[in-house]
Amino acid sequence: MSDAINPFESLQEQVDDAAAHLDVDPGVLARLKHPERVLETNLGVEMDDGSVELFRAYRSQFNGARGPYKGGIRYHPQVDREEVKALSGWMVYKCAVVDIPYGGGKGGIALDPADYSAAELERITRAFATELRPLIGENRDIPAPDVNTGRREMNWIKDTYETLENTTEPGVITGKAPDSGGSAGRVEATGRSVMITAREAFDYLGNDVAGATVAVQGYGNAGSVAAKLLEDLGMDVVAVSDSSGAVYDPNGLDARAVKDRKAETGDVVDYEGGEVITNEDLLTLDVDLLVPAALENAIDEVLAREVEADVVVEAANGPLTPDADDVLTERDVSVFPDVLANAGGVTVSYFEWVQNRQRFYWSEQRVNDELETVIVNAFDALTTAYEERDLSNFRVAAYVVAIERVLSATEQAGFWP
Repeated sequence: MSDAINPFESLQEQVDDAAAHLDVDPGVLARLKHPERVLETNLGVEMDDGSVELFRAYRSQFNGARGPYKGGIRYHPQVDREEVKALSGWMVYKCAVVDIPYGGGKGGIALDPADYSAAELERITRAFATELRPLIGENRDIPAPDVNTGRREMNWIKDTYETLENTTEPGVITGKAPDSGGSAGRVEATGRSVMITAREAFDYLGNDVAGATVAVQGYGNAGSVAAKLLEDLGMDVVAVSDSSGAVYDPNGLDARAVKDRKAETGDVVDYEGGEVITNEDLLTLDVDLLVPAALENAIDEVLAREVEADVVVEAANGPLTPDADDVLTERDVSVFPDVLANAGGVTVSYFEWVQNRQRFYWSEQRVNDELETVIVNAFDALTTAYEERDLSNFRVAAYVVAIERVLSATEQAGFWP
């Protein structure tokens, strides 16, 4: 992974690459490359032993031209201001690519949740929710889970907000447990959109999914669900990894068994059905499909020259540096970008928000059917732009589609004051 790459600069470069194919006023373009506001706060929280620890936390609201800000909250030691700015910008264009009525936001706390008890994490989360209170709301900014957060943390934020506001407002946050207003199908949504994107990509490229080999870097929620669903399509998942390393079997792993083993021991390398290799080895395997599902900047320019996959479908946000993108484009590797492939999470979050506001809840089958429609339509819009505009790669095509939609909303609203 290239730690020297600034993810916010990567986002801006991606926007510039797409804007070169559009007639955009320079001032308006600059507005599309910077957040509208960023909250940076320090949380002083009492630990179980009575000591007080300070945590740096952020929330970036990037662009609200198409609707309320929307985006996850992550708990990770690498969380910083530049990262949340980049992720909130990617969310703007992700929502626009799949044509749901949201802007982009992102938040996080710089910590490793493994270092804290459940009681400490609850106090940290509630302290953050208190700071977020003036910014969030079902018509303003709707957070969601991200790296190292889930239903539990979302329920805590919802409860804190509703208690302080003396109201009932389940739509203030998404990714909740079903009994707290969560949507069926939300847990698997990101991995499901990765599967749909991969399936549509193989069909578009004329490749057969049956027996196609897959390597998945990162075996959290998105990676493990994508692996399971790709396996169900008839693909052979030959390698998966997490922070402990990677496990590889050229004859195919059992994606569900690997997930079960990781749940038992915490590490995929404890799976007994394959050879232990490094994460870098996994990224350079000769496979039909590579799914980067870990953190941003996992593949830099140097590593991109060693990638042997024919197709890359990005489950993580920003897993390729801009230079890596250029290398893979030169090498005719088809990369289907994060703003489409992992948009299942925000799409089903949108469905959850709609259900919360209506107080009418859908079946899991309806959620999955609606998600299928959204992702397939977005894929078709992306490939149409790619062909009609003769664009260099599918990422540029995605951003052209997204920027046109954000520009249209911006121009319709006008500029005030």
